[in-house]
Amino acid sequence: MLWVKAFHIIAVITWFAAIFYLPRLFVYHAAAEDDVSRERFKIMERKLYRGIMMPSMIAVVILGSWAVSYNPDYYLLQTHWLHAKLTLVALLIVYHFYCGHLVKVFRDDNNQRSHVFYRWFNEIPVFLLIAIVILVVVRPF
Repeated sequence: MLWVKAFHIIAVITWFAAIFYLPRLFVYHAAAEDDVSRERFKIMERKLYRGIMMPSMIAVVILGSWAVSYNPDYYLLQTHWLHAKLTLVALLIVYHFYCGHLVKVFRDDNNQRSHVFYRWFNEIPVFLLIAIVILVVVRPF
């Protein structure tokens, strides 16, 4: 169980690193004014999303499910903090796939939003991370 938790935490850290960095690339991509920069950002965004972000999310979900499977009656029936955490993780997964959509929007040169939008968009996972960590560590309910 401890090995599963350890690798789950590693996957979470990797996933969040990518989730924080990809929208920052969107900020720079939206502000880019030359074709060379735009093409470079397309490559960086694609590689980050496919090569790091997606595998990390899959690992988080698999390892988290595996950890819960050690004692599903306790985790799924008695821990309300976990239900709240899983709801926030579901929102994070939606955010993740929306980022994938935005990778395609930028790839196809169809972005209609400014770098300011992406600066605000980049803050969403920060709030989710804070709430998730508090739920896991404090277990308020």
